[in-house]
Amino acid sequence: MTKTIGTRFDDGVASDGSGSNDAGKDGFGDDGSADIPVVDASDAVRVGRTRWLAGTFSRFRRHVAHRPAGFFVGALCVVLCAVVLVLPAPYVVESPGPTRDVLGQSDGSPVISLTGASTYKDSGHLLMVTVNASGVPGYSMTTAEAMASWFLSDRVLTPREVVFPVGQSADDYKTQSEGQMSQSQNHAVKAALAYASKDLGLDVSGVSATVKMEDIGGPSAGMMYALGILDKLGDRSLTNGLTIAGTGTMSDSGKVGAIGGIRLKMKGARRDGATWFLAPASNCDEVVGHVPEGLRDVKVSTLSGAYKALVAISTGKGDSLPHCTA
Repeated sequence: MTKTIGTRFDDGVASDGSGSNDAGKDGFGDDGSADIPVVDASDAVRVGRTRWLAGTFSRFRRHVAHRPAGFFVGALCVVLCAVVLVLPAPYVVESPGPTRDVLGQSDGSPVISLTGASTYKDSGHLLMVTVNASGVPGYSMTTAEAMASWFLSDRVLTPREVVFPVGQSADDYKTQSEGQMSQSQNHAVKAALAYASKDLGLDVSGVSATVKMEDIGGPSAGMMYALGILDKLGDRSLTNGLTIAGTGTMSDSGKVGAIGGIRLKMKGARRDGATWFLAPASNCDEVVGHVPEGLRDVKVSTLSGAYKALVAISTGKGDSLPHCTA
């Protein structure tokens, strides 16, 4: 242990009873050794720290002694506001998410794989679109982050209970999202193979299709998966080298259903180079007046309508396609 040598000598009493203190006078004991006490360094540190705290408190007390009551009220408000800003907010903030080419790959593997049939490789892109969400179960955000979203045009702030069931856990949310994605893929495969056989006259007996997409959940990519399967099954390009995006759920019978966040999805599509956007007819009220510049929307309600829209676009006849109107 580190020691420090003190400079204070003890006030002793002479051993001869005379009242004199020979040892105290010259600082040496009877045996001639130096009578110097040893002090623990940690004690000195504690004493110094206590004095510093006492001095600091004293200066603070003198500083606020003559402050008006309003000063303390204001200080309290500042502290409370700071605390509120870092607390979790009961809101969800959505923004344009990443797009994925259903004709491309996901984590090094094809998004759509077909067996039992020859496939066609398209030079264009069919983009599924997504929405990023902050504040979902298990991934809360602060009040400060929620407030900042008010000032950003590509952010949408929504009370959490409007988007997610009250009390839903992170595990429940993940399970639901993954289940919806898996179901949408199954519907897409069934609808696409049925359309290829019945409407396109293709022999799909013995054909199987699998869809793989990592780290994305929900049901809204069903239509684009189905179109991707049809593109691969055919012997011609359905894009003609263009980048075409779209969204919509898909039923086994080929019906395109409404989805959420379509305004943000259109922004993400245009950001990633799409010039055409297939939108569910049931979402047209949200599409009108919000289509980004350079993006042409096309209203669709069935897989048949979406497929024919791709044929028209790829052959330069897209201008005649219906779009969303008020």
